[in-house]
Amino acid sequence: MRILIIGGGCAGLTVGLRLQQTLRARLRSGEDEITVVEPQPYLTYHPLLAEVAAGTIDPRHVVVPLRRTLSGCRVLTARVTRVDHAGRRVRIDAAPPGEQGLLTELPYDLLVMAPGSVSRTAPVPGLAEHGLGFASVGEAVGLRNHVLEQLDLASTTRDPELRQAALTFVFVGAGYAGVGALAELEDMARYATKGYHNLDAEDLRWVLVEATDRILPEESAELAAHTLAELRERSIDVRLGTTLESAADRLMVLSDGSRFAARTLVWTAGIRPAPLLNATDLPLVGNGRIRCLPTLQVSTPDGRPLPDAWSAGDCAAVPDPAADGSPCAPNAQHALAQAELLAANVLAALDGRPLRDYRPERQVCSTSLGVGRAVAHTGRGPLTGRRAWWLHRARHLRRMPSTERRVRILTDWLLAGLFRREVVSLGSVEHPRAEFEAGFADDRPGPRGGR
Repeated sequence: MRILIIGGGCAGLTVGLRLQQTLRARLRSGEDEITVVEPQPYLTYHPLLAEVAAGTIDPRHVVVPLRRTLSGCRVLTARVTRVDHAGRRVRIDAAPPGEQGLLTELPYDLLVMAPGSVSRTAPVPGLAEHGLGFASVGEAVGLRNHVLEQLDLASTTRDPELRQAALTFVFVGAGYAGVGALAELEDMARYATKGYHNLDAEDLRWVLVEATDRILPEESAELAAHTLAELRERSIDVRLGTTLESAADRLMVLSDGSRFAARTLVWTAGIRPAPLLNATDLPLVGNGRIRCLPTLQVSTPDGRPLPDAWSAGDCAAVPDPAADGSPCAPNAQHALAQAELLAANVLAALDGRPLRDYRPERQVCSTSLGVGRAVAHTGRGPLTGRRAWWLHRARHLRRMPSTERRVRILTDWLLAGLFRREVVSLGSVEHPRAEFEAGFADDRPGPRGGR
């Protein structure tokens, strides 16, 4: 049995872990084979990216190496360019991005689709040139460096307009990612201003733009209202029912008529299924996700299971009984729970046992709002403040799919409580060859060919 898992995120890694634990003897004998294909050689645990941006957690500690974790599987660092399930084969490209590579076909017997999702963008003028994403470790670290560089710029310049633009930070999208990133960075920047002789926390302007009439759409109205009140109490300008119309020349134009300059624009306005799904012969629903049965089997349009095809995570439209059969929300909690059931159902199908339907537990989401502050949803109702902060950390520590990473993250938190924040920008790390290349520019030949 050749099992192919496309995607090494929360869903793909969890499926691979459970299958290799159960099929260990068959994998060692070569009777079965599990292959995982993922463009990155690691899993990124997205719920903790906000704390990476704030400098509370080392960036390396929120990624889980796939080869070390899935030691019983064959892990290929490559991009899948085509899925032909009718022929039971996929086409992969192992060349680095931007380079031409040789396409390789990979046959399989059983397919697990878990490529996840990507950021959803919009045709807003200036967004591609000036916007920053928040979906990867690199983007989180880059955003941290960028914010600290703006403080340096504002402290140095004598141009009042440039200073104001440097101290204005705009976030578009008020889901968990946007609210968490903004709150953590605001908390970090407020602390960082203590090191500047001519900057105060009151000089910073934070703007959160949300197209709908509320923030945290996956949370209860009560908890969302509490979070909104806390953000506004911290002088964060939250614009509900508002969209970003233009960011050309770093001039923010909002649908409510506001116009102001800002040198920081962070786009966290939702996600969409991985583009790979359009290069498959699998049935999709209207929003581009894979049509699935409650058993996590891929479903044909007439409701029959597609043989040897399974899916879970953000890319899968799995019916949620609690939402009248509408697809489950694309988040890490559903991805982890679906992956556990998918692995169990695959093993049951191989043994000829009956399959179980996905019946998700009540969502228990949470987000950090800075050191000592958070909001969390529990079975007993909403929780806020320091208790919610401890609960938020405990939840994600438990969900991290690596014991080693749990220990490293816990150590980061303990050290952060003992020492002061590190608020130094390492923007040069993002362009490691810049200084080397500058040396060649300054070393040009003179008029006679000498130095």
